[in-house]
Amino acid sequence: MVYLVPDPNWWRQAVIYQIYPRSFADANGDGIGDLKGITSRVPYLKQLGIDAVWLSPFYPSALKDGGYDVADYRNVDPKIGTLEDFDEMSAALKNAGIRVMVDIVPNHSSDDHEWFQAAVKAGKGSLERERYIFRDGKGPNKDEPPTDWNCIFGGSAWSPSGSDDGQWYFHWFDNSQPDFNWEHPDVKADFLKTLKFWGDRGVSGFRIDVAHGLAKDMSEPLPDWETLDKMTTQKLTNGNADLDHPLLDRQEVHEIYSSWRKLFNTYDPPLMAVAEAWVAPDRKPLYASADGLGQTFSFDILLCNFEVEEYRKCIDNSLAAAEETKSSNTWVLSNHDVMRHATRFGLPNVPNENLPVSQVALNKFLIDRFQSQKVDLESGIRRARAATLLILALPGSTYIYQGEELGLQEVVEIEPEERQDPIFRRTKGKEIGRDGCRVPLPWKSNDKNFGYGPGKAAHLPQPDWMANYAVDAEDKDPESTLNVYRRALELRKRLQTSETFEWVKNSDQELLHFKRPGGWEVVVNFSKNEAALPAGKVLIQSSGTSVKEGVIPGETTVWLESA
Repeated sequence: MVYLVPDPNWWRQAVIYQIYPRSFADANGDGIGDLKGITSRVPYLKQLGIDAVWLSPFYPSALKDGGYDVADYRNVDPKIGTLEDFDEMSAALKNAGIRVMVDIVPNHSSDDHEWFQAAVKAGKGSLERERYIFRDGKGPNKDEPPTDWNCIFGGSAWSPSGSDDGQWYFHWFDNSQPDFNWEHPDVKADFLKTLKFWGDRGVSGFRIDVAHGLAKDMSEPLPDWETLDKMTTQKLTNGNADLDHPLLDRQEVHEIYSSWRKLFNTYDPPLMAVAEAWVAPDRKPLYASADGLGQTFSFDILLCNFEVEEYRKCIDNSLAAAEETKSSNTWVLSNHDVMRHATRFGLPNVPNENLPVSQVALNKFLIDRFQSQKVDLESGIRRARAATLLILALPGSTYIYQGEELGLQEVVEIEPEERQDPIFRRTKGKEIGRDGCRVPLPWKSNDKNFGYGPGKAAHLPQPDWMANYAVDAEDKDPESTLNVYRRALELRKRLQTSETFEWVKNSDQELLHFKRPGGWEVVVNFSKNEAALPAGKVLIQSSGTSVKEGVIPGETTVWLESA
């Protein structure tokens, strides 16, 4: 048994593993991953060498958006387990030295939430409707949306209340996800209650979904869609604090997080939180403030092509932003919203200025490229492993998405009737959405459902090629992606002793070279050609295979120590 040391700074240099519960492991054989399935895989997670797990939503949900449509924030979906199962899982993880973080979805609830059901029934002008954002429709019969806005998933951002009263409710995402009105005291109080519920249950922190979207100004007159769309691009690109966007990155949101921080600090050690905030670089420090959430995702490196100067610039900017708030960096290459990076890196480079400014738009952009251009799978996995060893060696915390340690590719072999992402439904199939990175994991190459579950087929289809990426197959191969991750994470625990960082000049323009404390050096070869290993250095870890003495293969990262 391993006991967790009460460390208020544990998160600053942690490796955190994201679990998408429905696709991790299915213990009862119903085709849907569950908490008991996670508990059964704790030995695997311990051997991997992570410090914490972040659980994507496991709450009661109609699964109209993969669990991010939450009907009850203080319970477990019966299809996934019970609160007792959560406690059992949490205890098993903690006994293995692994902390637990949970996803909080505060921008919107499910339309099945008791508050929203009460709001629809209570009717126009009721106190119940004030917890959400209801507006009268336009037109003589009020049968037109209040504005011409589109939602992020496609289609109108407004849906009729269903009460034949001429009112519509606002949803920035799917129509099953009505947005809360965060000016209402009930909303503020109830989320503090939710945070305390999970804090008292022993979680160490939270990932905050759409952290930049809670505060809104829906007062008239509201801009039309064309104007709002331009404002969104300007806001997320330039971070203009004076730009009064009605929905995104408003200054009032930090008043909410200040109240959360007061609650977090009543725990010993204080609870941590990381913001999912797609905002301009100069706005990120506000979310990572010690008076607020304390940490925010740096998605910049996720947007980088595998190109030396893009990475150098991104690292410099991210380290500077972290220094401004005395927070720690967060490095992430894949998650449940974007194409897996082993596939992404196999696509041809694209000018960085052409990339979209949100994860949903980025995923659409990448899928379109995937469907129209040839993917170099071998280069993709080499680059993916190299990028992973790079970010693991940087100061700060690293977030790993389940399955990336296996080198999993994006799954595109999903029939229309099997797709679940609301993006596919709302765009009438024009956009296939994010299902490809959410397909359940392969555990055993020759077992039913690849060992994911003993009964029904997985809720998203697992293609035959997944057998090559199964845990049992990779476990036997010392040069597999899984074993590269295991060795790197084990080494990192010894090497990552502080947050200091220093660039090393190198005459080869395709190499990125930096030093870490204690004589640890890292070199990334971004070219396809071999490069010479620096003199007087000993190789201790490589992202590549069959490394020749004195040589860094192309598209490879190496960790070095002095001879």
